[in-house]
Amino acid sequence: MSAAAHNHAGHQHDDHGHDDHHDDGPHSTFAGYMTGFILSIILTAIPFWLVMANIITDKKMAVLVLGGFAVVQILVHMVCFLHMNGKVEGGWTLLSTIFTIIFVAIGIAGTLWVMFHMNANMMPQHVMPDAPPAVTEPAAIHTP
Repeated sequence: MSAAAHNHAGHQHDDHGHDDHHDDGPHSTFAGYMTGFILSIILTAIPFWLVMANIITDKKMAVLVLGGFAVVQILVHMVCFLHMNGKVEGGWTLLSTIFTIIFVAIGIAGTLWVMFHMNANMMPQHVMPDAPPAVTEPAAIHTP
């Protein structure tokens, strides 16, 4: 084969960009992965302890606190393990992630809203039967 056969229209194989690795953002190091791992353990252990030790007794507060820990842990995973930031792919990865989060939040909120209103408005009323009439003394019998 001639050199022209290996050279496609004057371009070498490496000129096509197949092997180019653009600096799309910071690639994590072992220390970065360990930081994410340790934060994940902490963000799992604290809510576990809060629930098992009955630290938070109010259910609404427990849902808010545990939900907050869950959101923080999701962010740790996105940053430490998925390497998402505003620099990767020109910010499109982060933008699509934000869009997905908003879309899922709207879906969950709408589902809960519909389920609550269906439960409140469409469930048959559970009417307790009236109490049996009170037992009264038999009427005095009048004899003529």
